[in-house]
This record gives sequence, structure tokens and C-alpha cells, in this order.
Amino acid sequence: MTERIAFLGIGLMGAPMTANLLKAGFPVTVWNRTPAKTEPLKAQGATVAPSAAEAVRNADIIITMLTNGPAVEDVLFGRPKAADAIHKRALVIDMSSIPPATARSNAQRLAALGIAHIDAPVSGGTGGARDGKLVIMAGGKAEDFARAQPVFTALGRPTLVGPSGAGQLAKLCNQAIVGITIGAVAEALLLAAAGGADPAAVRQALIGGFADSRILQEHGQRMLNRRFLPGFAAANQVKDLDTVLDTARDAKLSLPLAERVTGLFQDLAAFGPGYDHSALLLELEKRNAPARVGTAPDTLPG
Repeated sequence: MTERIAFLGIGLMGAPMTANLLKAGFPVTVWNRTPAKTEPLKAQGATVAPSAAEAVRNADIIITMLTNGPAVEDVLFGRPKAADAIHKRALVIDMSSIPPATARSNAQRLAALGIAHIDAPVSGGTGGARDGKLVIMAGGKAEDFARAQPVFTALGRPTLVGPSGAGQLAKLCNQAIVGITIGAVAEALLLAAAGGADPAAVRQALIGGFADSRILQEHGQRMLNRRFLPGFAAANQVKDLDTVLDTARDAKLSLPLAERVTGLFQDLAAFGPGYDHSALLLELEKRNAPARVGTAPDTLPG
């Protein structure tokens, strides 16, 4: 029997993820704080619920894709709390990016109600969500991960990385690498331009070598095109990097590269919170004026 899904949080990521679940044949009920965002999914066959509690009431699997830890806690355990409407033996899959400690706490609180939980944040951005090619990092019990496999398969490539909270820890590792690498690519292209080389040609020369990465290929091209419309907003990058540093402090670790790039993203988000995180180039250009990558005008949100 196909399990019934409730999807809570229809944003840049949640909308295409829900669309892929509908394409895979799952019956999906959706809820979002801004109801208008659910209308395109209704046209694709989703049922729209007026509240989170109504969305989860008859669901076998509940997926949350919300802004941060407090938002997840508020929806599940606030007033009214959706957790009271979830039936026993249901599975909650939290695909939001939240602190590992919060994920573990949520799992314990749901377990006390007889509800299973997996933390399963994703990487791949809006393109990966649209194409069903997200990288899914899951923390929880093996039997719950096995149950979630058909759902995960419709969304991307899942890996069970450890017990509860481990999925969020893996996402923090991902975000540290992404943030630091965006900074490295932006600095490299700025160095090329300031030194008299063609930054587009330098990027092309580096592709295929040890410096190659998806960040160089995709975000590097965004920097060259100077298109900074959000695939992943700078404010969200700051949120995740702040959590990286908080988690590192709890583990008594010093992460100087992550600390430095977090400061850069914080400065970027102060004037462009909705800019794509590749817009870190703009922060570096501001610090190095008049150095600039290319002559194209900036394409910015709003």
C-alpha cells in the first residue's frame, strides 16, 4: 500500500520536492504558513490542508522542510502542536537544516508519543530538488531508513550516516565545505581578474584538475554571469555556518576557516540576505574596490 504523505513547508525547496513525490504516485497533503504557495501543487494533485495538524492527521509519513530549528519545534510542538494529531507508527522525516541537538531532542519527544523520526537534511539546491537529485543525509534507525527508502528515492540519493542527529551533523560538514569553497572560488576569480587574466578562461582551465568542484563549475559560472538570484540564500548560509561553529564549540574544536568565512557571509547577509550565497563575490569586491570580476551588470533579487 502506498503510504500517505504530509509535506509541511512549501518554499523554494519544498515545492519541487512535493512535485516529485506527486509524480512518483504518492498521495500528498501539503501545508504552508503562506497558503498561496500551495496553489500550484493543488493543480498537480496535492490536497491542501488549512493547518499543520489537519495535514498530518491521516498521514503515514510526515515530511518537514522548514526554515530552522525553532520553526520545526513550533510546528511540531507549539500551540496547536501537530504532534498531537500524528498517529502512532507514523514516521516523521525532518528534511530541514537544524542543529543536531535539536534533531535528537525532537526524535526523543516523538518517540515518547510512539512516533518514529529521521533527520534527513539535503544538499543540491533548487536544481537538485527540481530534478530529483538531492543528496540526502539521514540520521536514525536502520528500520526507519528502510521504510523511508521509496520516499527518498523519489527525491534523490539517500545515505544513512548514523543515529539520530547524524544527518544534521553531515549537513553541517557539507555546509562548511560549501561555504569555504565558495569563498575560495570567489577569491580565485577576483585574483585572476585583478592580475590581468581572463577569469572565465581561468575557470575553464581549472575544470578537470585538482581544483575542480561543482562549486567552481556552477557557482563560478554564476559569479562570471553576475547572476545572484537565490538558489540558496546568503542568510540561510549564515544560519548553517553559525550552527557549524556552535557545534564545533560544543565538541571543543577550533575551525578557523569556517570562522573566517562565516564572518564574510554575515557581512554579505547584512546588505543582501536574499542574495544567492555565490554573491559572496560582492562582499570580496567591496573589500577590494575597484577590483571586479567582469563587466556585466549584477542581477539581484527584488
